[in-house]
Amino acid sequence: MTSKNDVIAEFTKIKGVGKAKAEALYKNGFDSIDKLKKATLEELTKVDGVTEGIAKNVIDHFTISEVKEKKTKVEAKKTVEEKETKKPADVKEEKKKREAKPEKEVEPEKEEETKEYKPKKKPVLPEEIKQKLIVRKKIKKRTPRFLREEWFRYKRIPLNWRKPDGITSKMRKNLKYRPSLVRVGFRVPGEVRGLHPSGFEEVMVYNVDDLKNIDPKTQAARIGGSVGTRKRVEIEKKAEELDIRILNM
Repeated sequence: MTSKNDVIAEFTKIKGVGKAKAEALYKNGFDSIDKLKKATLEELTKVDGVTEGIAKNVIDHFTISEVKEKKTKVEAKKTVEEKETKKPADVKEEKKKREAKPEKEVEPEKEEETKEYKPKKKPVLPEEIKQKLIVRKKIKKRTPRFLREEWFRYKRIPLNWRKPDGITSKMRKNLKYRPSLVRVGFRVPGEVRGLHPSGFEEVMVYNVDDLKNIDPKTQAARIGGSVGTRKRVEIEKKAEELDIRILNM
């Protein structure tokens, strides 16, 4: 005997029949799949919530499943008959044909061309500047994002920093749990201010002639955004010749 839950689960597989309608069908005497198969359109429409369209779906569901079952049985019979009618000589010939088929030639795997890794050029800096770059990195790590007063309260207020003012401003007074203020203690050493993280001084370049004024030991080029592809390629070639690093390649 199949349980109620199993029967309802089978009913829900039918298109348009949910759990509530499946339970309604079960209560109205359709407590098995066989009984639902034999049900007529009139009997199904008497159940609460089952419309004529749903009743047709139920009938169609079982008719389609029966047709599929018949097809599978016929196909299974055909395969059995074919195996029985085949002679042993035919089977041997088929095996020979399979063995005679040439195997696909396995193409040798193309070795991936390994490009030599070239480390990026670094600036020639005195030890004092190198130490200050390390200090700048530490300061940047602990520097918070400075936000405008009451940026969270109104949508119209942008996030960019503005010095707080006003007699009652709690942020100006630097009271607890207020955002950080811009102070001298967050400023980086003056010698490394504005330098690229690598230590190079950035110089904007818009044509090949601009590269002549760059010192490759301490300065690096940054190609302008308005420069076209043709001119950019020329600048990159010339920079390689002069051993100048381009920061936005």
